[in-house]
Amino acid sequence: MHHEPTPRRRQSLESMTVHRPAVTEETLRKFEGYVSEIFSTFGLDLHTPGTQDTPRRFIRALLDSTDGYNGDSKLITAFPTECHGGKDCELNQIVEGPIPFFSLCEHHALPFFGNVYVGYIAHEEIIGLSKLTRLVRLFARRFTVQERMGQQIVDALESLLSPHGVAVHLEAHHLCTQMRGVREISPSTRTTFWRGQYAESSTLRSEFLAICGKRP
Repeated sequence: MHHEPTPRRRQSLESMTVHRPAVTEETLRKFEGYVSEIFSTFGLDLHTPGTQDTPRRFIRALLDSTDGYNGDSKLITAFPTECHGGKDCELNQIVEGPIPFFSLCEHHALPFFGNVYVGYIAHEEIIGLSKLTRLVRLFARRFTVQERMGQQIVDALESLLSPHGVAVHLEAHHLCTQMRGVREISPSTRTTFWRGQYAESSTLRSEFLAICGKRP
């Protein structure tokens, strides 16, 4: 049976959506021309069988890699919690990960990629585990930075479910530091975000990190 999403959940979904202008085929072809000029100036020979379509592929790949702006209607599905009372209802964690992601850094438009671990302590509702993956990728498929992405995941889960607590851990490699600038070989940036019971309890934080296979 289909159930209409609650007003709260509809508002939550709308808050995750940043409607970008429609990208027409005419616009894409115009952008391909710009990219052709840039790539050829920087040294790419566009007159070979393997490269003549590279500008088109590049623009289409950028479009696909940033398709998270328009939201995801399937995230509104939630179910009643399986915990029916007792102190443990405020301690039981639901943890999903590693969730692989690929994103584009808004500073250099170069990729950063890694894994996300998401945990929460349910209140009245839970969300399907596949929806946690969809939630991560919704915010990853944008021009963004790692810190904002983590905050958005935490905010979205709080808004969707009103849980007792939310925890998010991100680990990412940034090509902007590997391909340019200091040219680090294998840097890994880690960020964590805590809300509710996680922010208040060091034990819960340590347990979450242990479940994720990380040292507290």
